[in-house]
Amino acid sequence: MILEPPVDIGRDDAAAEAAKELSKPAYSQGGESLVTRAIRKVLEWIGDLLEGLTGQSSSGRTGLFLLFGLIALVVIVVLWRAGVLRTTRTTSAPTVFETGSLRTAAEYRAQAEHEAASGDYTAAVRSRFRACVAELTERTVLDERAGRTAYEAVADAGRVVPALREPLRPAADVFTEVVYGNRPGTPERYARVVAADEAARRVSTRALVQG
Repeated sequence: MILEPPVDIGRDDAAAEAAKELSKPAYSQGGESLVTRAIRKVLEWIGDLLEGLTGQSSSGRTGLFLLFGLIALVVIVVLWRAGVLRTTRTTSAPTVFETGSLRTAAEYRAQAEHEAASGDYTAAVRSRFRACVAELTERTVLDERAGRTAYEAVADAGRVVPALREPLRPAADVFTEVVYGNRPGTPERYARVVAADEAARRVSTRALVQG
């Protein structure tokens, strides 16, 4: 039986392998400073550990396997701390409004337009969807109920005015993903919420009374 030659790996080689792996673009999404600090600390620790392992063993294969195992663990920790692996924020429920005094639809709408003009589309998405729900409440499509989620607003409004389901559902998706997830606000996502708000403003209260 032919034996493979041993794989020797020293401290410098281990550091180079770790740096090569951790410098991939996927690991830098959560913030360069965090990853840079993590890489520096990990390389120092892994380098010291592997230096001892390779010096005591006739083969560096065990040290190589350990290196990549440690890299995988560190990558998971770094991505989790950076928020890349988190799908939702730690909140009790993805409600439309926070506790406290509510504003009118016009006030939320003006705030959203100001935030969008300044380029803060994440805040603009939040404010404009709140304007949409506030508008539906003011026009008696929705009743005043605290703690309503975005999807509950869609369901409740859709039962009263079925035509609202189509524009409201994409807006609820955007609101939930941007406000309670890690998706960034963009002009395209904001436009979906604006379309829902415009649909809410066009609702005929006369038709509701007749119905």
